[in-house]
This record gives sequence, structure tokens and C-alpha cells, in this order.
Amino acid sequence: MNVPINQFPSIEQMAQQLKTGKSTTSSSSKPQATTPFSEVLQSRQNVTENSELKFSKHANDRLASRNIDLTDEQFQRLESGAKKAGEKGINESLVMVDDLAFIVNVKNNTVVTAVNNGEDRVFTNIDGAVIV
Repeated sequence: MNVPINQFPSIEQMAQQLKTGKSTTSSSSKPQATTPFSEVLQSRQNVTENSELKFSKHANDRLASRNIDLTDEQFQRLESGAKKAGEKGINESLVMVDDLAFIVNVKNNTVVTAVNNGEDRVFTNIDGAVIV
């Protein structure tokens, strides 16, 4: 098929191309590798499930300045609470573990700040809470 000098095919050429299934461009004649959606979804879920809860610099500073020490059991409960928040579609969650409160950015799987029992407990910019 001849392509005019202006590089745009005519309507007749396009109709013929649709009938024969051929393309005038060489790039579209290459086979395209596709990944099934189910595989992409599964790989993203595996990344989310296997990623460990992180602490922001601010949260680490708050833990240190407020003398908050998490036991392994408390940390597991905190991770469990963050996971539950994600399952419910919460973006910024308050996760309560015993007398400790944590703000968790669920999307980034990151603890943003921590508060213990001796302080005012006013929380803003959260869209859900999990008590574990």
C-alpha cells in the first residue's frame, strides 16, 4: 500500500487495512507481550503483603523522645492493625495498641507518628481507626 507524501493514508487505504488486518507502520507489526491482569494483581498483592511496616523519621523521633519501646508482640499487633486498615480501604489510620496510639499511612505502610498515654490524644486527618 502506498502512503501519500504527507504520511497520512486515505480513507480507502485505512478501510483496506482494516479488512486485511495489516498496518502501515512497522512498530505495530511487532508482537506485543501482554501480562494477564490476574498476574499483575497477584504480584502487587504479594508486594503489599510481604512489605514490613516502616517508621518515618518523625515517628522514630517521637518513639525516642517519648520513651516508647514496642515489644515484638505489640509490633505484630501494630502490623496487623495496619493490614486490617488497608483491607477496609482506610488511607490514614489511627492504630491503638494497648496505651499507645500510632498514625499509619496505609498506602505507604509507614507509621507517621506515635503517642503514649501521658499526652493529649487529639488526632486529625485520619479516615479510620483500628484498635488491636
